[in-house]
Amino acid sequence: MRRLGEAGIGSEHLVVAYDDAGGTNAARLWWMLDNLGHRGGVAVLDGGVGAWLASGRPLSQEQPEWPPAELHLGAQWHNVIERGALGYRLGSLTLLDARAPERYRGEVEPIDPLAGHIPGALNAPTAGNLAGDGRLLPAEELRDRYGALTGDGGAVVVSCGSGTTACHNALAMRLAGLPDPILYVGSFSDWSRSGMPVATGPEPGQLDSPK
Repeated sequence: MRRLGEAGIGSEHLVVAYDDAGGTNAARLWWMLDNLGHRGGVAVLDGGVGAWLASGRPLSQEQPEWPPAELHLGAQWHNVIERGALGYRLGSLTLLDARAPERYRGEVEPIDPLAGHIPGALNAPTAGNLAGDGRLLPAEELRDRYGALTGDGGAVVVSCGSGTTACHNALAMRLAGLPDPILYVGSFSDWSRSGMPVATGPEPGQLDSPK
């Protein structure tokens, strides 16, 4: 919060986040500011840098300087879940894994000590939120996608590798008009490094007993 204020972002400012990674990093900033109640509002530039350039707009290499501003945010996160609570609730909620299918199945794992996914998790890769031009799908298509995954509308938890790309699924669900999901911030990195069981293959699997 202090560093954002020093960069000139105040409580009254609309913040627009963008990236060149399909919106996954921008969605993380969106989630953080939205979750902490940023009063000025926060948005994600649909399509990121690619869409900006495709529209004929320029890029700059200048580093803008703005006077420091006062930014007031909430003191703690809400609508998040920790590993222990998630372990006890598996089977009574829908857990969505935003990672690429090959990581979900356990065929490759470039970061964590174990490959695979949290037992019971359904694979919902963030790439599935995007159209061919890199923009988010229309709200109706996002509703269809997540409706097929979440079924009866019970509690939904989003996760990924380390809590970043999961926020893109949270953004897609917000745009679809669905209830905001719960974020497992630690995600698979936290789970796999803590001695918890891991499933592999294309099927969700299940956690036989809570830890």
